[in-house]
Amino acid sequence: MPAIQAKRIEEVGPRQPVLTMAEPARIKYLRVALQIVGVIFIAGIYPLTIVWPSGWAWHTGHISPYLQMILGVYATLGVFLLIASRKPLAHLSLIWFTVWSSIVHAGIMAVQSLTNPEHMAHLWGDVPALIIVATVLGLLTPRGAEAKASS
Repeated sequence: MPAIQAKRIEEVGPRQPVLTMAEPARIKYLRVALQIVGVIFIAGIYPLTIVWPSGWAWHTGHISPYLQMILGVYATLGVFLLIASRKPLAHLSLIWFTVWSSIVHAGIMAVQSLTNPEHMAHLWGDVPALIIVATVLGLLTPRGAEAKASS
């Protein structure tokens, strides 16, 4: 029996991952998500620190050096996410960096919010926002054989 099975596999050829019908739509949604997150990272974070400083800025009252630095880092990431939105499968490492760095950032901020009561509003502001970004991008981004089949 094993000899017959081996012959059948040989006749059929090696199995290649198959691109499902849902995959093109998934990439389309990933492109849109990357564009939305990119624009928010470039132009949306600073207004949120003005409108709701207790939920988005760690230092209130003025534009702190920390806030300037974090705005610069996120704006730069936003530009690269917009570039990645053109060909997401060519930028998987950037997308996964965004996913995992958002999870780490949210985790650290959540712990700091719980240990510093004056920062509790972050549990309702930027912590959930970062988790949403990580979840949406993580669910839409192909992995492993899926990513290879899509490219």
